[in-house]
Amino acid sequence: MSQPTIMRLMALSINTAKRAGSIIRDVMQKGNLGIVEKGKDDLQTEADRSAQRCIIASLSKSFPEIKIIGEEGGSDLNVNNDWLVTKADEDFLTNSCPKQWRDIKDDEFVVWVDPLDGTSEYTQGFLDHVTVLIGIAVNNSAVGGIIHQPYFKNPGGELGRTIWGLKGLGTGGFERLSPPKDKFIVTTTRSHSNAIVQAALDALSPTDIIKVGGAGYKVLQLLEGKAHAYVFASPGCKKWDTCAPEAVLEAQGGTLTDMLGNHYSYGSDVLHPNAQGVLATNGDVSHANIISKLPSNVLEAMRSKC
Repeated sequence: MSQPTIMRLMALSINTAKRAGSIIRDVMQKGNLGIVEKGKDDLQTEADRSAQRCIIASLSKSFPEIKIIGEEGGSDLNVNNDWLVTKADEDFLTNSCPKQWRDIKDDEFVVWVDPLDGTSEYTQGFLDHVTVLIGIAVNNSAVGGIIHQPYFKNPGGELGRTIWGLKGLGTGGFERLSPPKDKFIVTTTRSHSNAIVQAALDALSPTDIIKVGGAGYKVLQLLEGKAHAYVFASPGCKKWDTCAPEAVLEAQGGTLTDMLGNHYSYGSDVLHPNAQGVLATNGDVSHANIISKLPSNVLEAMRSKC
C-alpha cells in the first residue's frame, strides 16, 4: 500500500534537497557565481536559481497539484534529467505516518522553498552557514521540513548532511544535544542588526551571543545544543526562511514564533515577509518567559509592523 502524500513528499524532498546541495557546490567550484542584486543587502546567485529549478521541477513533476512557492519567484521547470529527482528516500519511508497527516488532500499543502538560505554568506565564503530549506505546510501551519547543509563535513570527509522533521513523528539526520545549563546562549543575525534588534538582545542578558547567517543555520544552533534561543526583532526574513526550520524545531520539542509569540501562517495567499521578527527556543528554556523580558519599545516596534 502506498504511503500517504505527506510521507512521499517528505521522502522526495530529502533527496531533492541533497541534489540541490550538490548543484550549489558545483556552481561554487566552477567559480562564476552570477551574482544579481535583488534589492538592498539581498543577493541572488546562479546557485540560488539552479537549485530552485531542480527542487521545484522535481517536486512539481511528482506532485503537480501541490502549491509550491520558491524564494526566487517563477522558475523554468524544463530542466535536464540530471536535475530531475524522482527517487524518494527509502529510509524515511520506513517510518509510520502520524495519524493526523494520513488523509491530507493535495490542496491543503503549501511547500515553501529557499533553495539557498544564506546567500550573502555563500558569496563571502562562510559556507557552513549555507542551507537548503524545503518546508511543508498543511492548512497554514508548518508541519514538515528539510534542512540540508551542502558543506557539512562528515567524519569520513564526505560533504553534506540532511536533517528532517515532521510533527508527530520526530526528527532525523542529526544528534540532538542540550545546551549548557549554566549559561543562556542566544543566536542572532550576523549582518542585519539595528537598534531594536540590539535592544531585544540587551534585555535578555545572554551569557554569549552567536552571530551567524541564515535562518536555517540559526535553528541548527538550537537543535544541536549550541544555543538556547534565536532572537531577531526585525522583519528581515520571509516565510521560505522559517517554514522548514519551524517544522523541524517544533517536531523536536522547540518553538518558533514571531517576537510577540504568535505562529506565522504559511497559507498560499499570505504576505511573504515575517514582519514581526522571529523568536525560537529549543525546549530547554521558556518561550513565554523570554517574551515577558522584552522591553515595551521592542514589542511596540513589532506590533507596528502588523
